[in-house]
Amino acid sequence: MKKTLLTFLVVAVAVCAVFAGGKKETAELSDKDYVCQKGKLIVGITDFEPMDYKSGNDWVGFDADMAKAFAKELGVECEFIEINWDSKEMELDNKTIDCVWNGMTLTDGVKAAMETSNAYCNNAQIIVVKKDIASSVKSAADAKKLAFAVEGGSSGMEAAQENGYSFIELETQAAAVMEVAAGTSQACIIDSLMAAAMVGPGTSYPNLTYTVGLTEEQYGVGFRKGSNLAAELNAFFKKSYADGSMMEIAKKYGTQASVIAQ
Repeated sequence: MKKTLLTFLVVAVAVCAVFAGGKKETAELSDKDYVCQKGKLIVGITDFEPMDYKSGNDWVGFDADMAKAFAKELGVECEFIEINWDSKEMELDNKTIDCVWNGMTLTDGVKAAMETSNAYCNNAQIIVVKKDIASSVKSAADAKKLAFAVEGGSSGMEAAQENGYSFIELETQAAAVMEVAAGTSQACIIDSLMAAAMVGPGTSYPNLTYTVGLTEEQYGVGFRKGSNLAAELNAFFKKSYADGSMMEIAKKYGTQASVIAQ
């Protein structure tokens, strides 16, 4: 009886060691190996034309097309998931997504929370208003009298805070633009690249215009802290810039003037 019990304990310990070893092996997988093993790069985005937006059932845009090309380079599929911008770091850490690729400004906070790529696009935060009040908003100080809409957790929200503006937080920049168009808010702060695509003659919001620039910034892609995928993407950026494919995608979406040489 004692011998049988001893044998059982030895086997149980051995099994536990195997499982523990398996967990250790999984934990030691690099981020690249993790993504390649599951066969899919999951990209966290918001609806942000011209970077990531829907055309039919497909996500397209400069960022979306570049993400697809990078996934192909890795030999995996590319899947897009809409996220709440305020929760992007948590989504990365929980492995709900593998990267944030959505015209993300490389702020000090972002760099501290994520492993980031090299900058690939220039951008600015600008004020958007209805055309009929644009002439009265010629400076950041002029805009203090306005009620703003901003995307929660965005660089636009930071700019609003720094300038002492009154604002409401929404889930996306696109929603902030809609607030202004509807007259619910008097102004919003969005990325200049988005404003160029969405605001003014020939766009979805011809009665809106952009006025004052508040910041100058650069876009980067964010991965989990310590991820080796950031270095992989930097190499891909360099390659795609050199062979012209990055600029070809940028021209498709009108972002070529903002692309940073790699």
